[in-house]
Amino acid sequence: MKFGIDRLLADPTLRAPLSGKRAALIAHPASVTENLTHSLDALIAAGVKLTSAFGPQHGLKGDKQDNMVETADELDPTYNIPVFSLYGEVRRPSGQMMSTADVFLFDLQDLGCRIYTFVTTLLYLLEAAHGTGKAVWVLDRPNPTGRPVEGTSLIPGQESFVGAGPMPMRHGLTLGEMGRWFIDHFKLDVDYRVIEMQGWQPDAAPGFGWPQDRIWINPSPNAASLNMARAYAGTVMLEGATLSEGRGTTRPLEVLFGAPDIDAKAVLVEMRRFAPQWLAGCALRECWFTPTFHKHAGELCNGLMIHAKGPFYDHHAFRPWRLQALAFKAIRRLYPDYPIWRDFPYEYEFERLAIDVINGGPALREWVDDPQALPGDLEAKAGTDEAAWRETIRPFLLYT
Repeated sequence: MKFGIDRLLADPTLRAPLSGKRAALIAHPASVTENLTHSLDALIAAGVKLTSAFGPQHGLKGDKQDNMVETADELDPTYNIPVFSLYGEVRRPSGQMMSTADVFLFDLQDLGCRIYTFVTTLLYLLEAAHGTGKAVWVLDRPNPTGRPVEGTSLIPGQESFVGAGPMPMRHGLTLGEMGRWFIDHFKLDVDYRVIEMQGWQPDAAPGFGWPQDRIWINPSPNAASLNMARAYAGTVMLEGATLSEGRGTTRPLEVLFGAPDIDAKAVLVEMRRFAPQWLAGCALRECWFTPTFHKHAGELCNGLMIHAKGPFYDHHAFRPWRLQALAFKAIRRLYPDYPIWRDFPYEYEFERLAIDVINGGPALREWVDDPQALPGDLEAKAGTDEAAWRETIRPFLLYT
């Protein structure tokens, strides 16, 4: 199959509208061609007049490890063009940044999850281009988790850098499709184009969204594998908890939790007792780890590792958001007074609890903390939101 960048490079007719235009590239380390050439180098070699570049969270080089670690603007030493940070002094492109190009080529690999900030960066770019005559082209890439939709939708008024709009946690779209929805939903006036992929099959085995002929490159430092990408819509919620998500280990965001004072085997037993249907589609394995940094650094943690690959993976049954909710619930039931929720500034939101920012509202936290709440209560809320979102996005899908 061909990603958007590969089609653009291979077809002069696709590049023809760029002739005589100044172009900017929004990219990160996973912005590579099928032969692993970075898009910045490949586009310039193909004769595209790149006059600036932009890096999202973690930077164009992808070297910034954690959240709220900013990247500075710089000058590219090879091409002598400015590289602007969209995770530094600003999150939204400034007028001065927008003045450096006529066409903005957006080439970021996403994880298919609302909280992954590249989604919001796309919205902010579209909003900056609104009414200016500037063009935005998305060089489309796969949603590695395919088409499944999961989670409660963000409540209007709960928007943040990890919540661009009223969508569930797993949105089921490529970024090219997401841009189409953004333009319609927010009524944006943008010269918008998607350089579509060729041959992407979001529901086909064995990749179920991720093509088997393409290697995985971290789009951010802790997105180290396809297993992580599949689990992320659940495990990212640990960023709002005192429990470790495995940062400071070689397998971050592939664990349901880790902590020095929780019995993982007992939690798994309680999960199976309380809502066994939410454990489908993957295997869970007890594990031990000692983070070298971040939460519980230097302490031996007991946890559960998620395996959502190979013979353990059922694409249509695996529901990581529910699985993580269930882990929280089991911990709350076994340890009623355990301080699960982490109270700290999250993505520059200082008033709301991080877990509520992550989920776009308090529904999940309230369900976990309510001793009377049953699986059906959360299922009813999430199921309604998921069904509504599937209908909402139907007109914007580009691939079947």
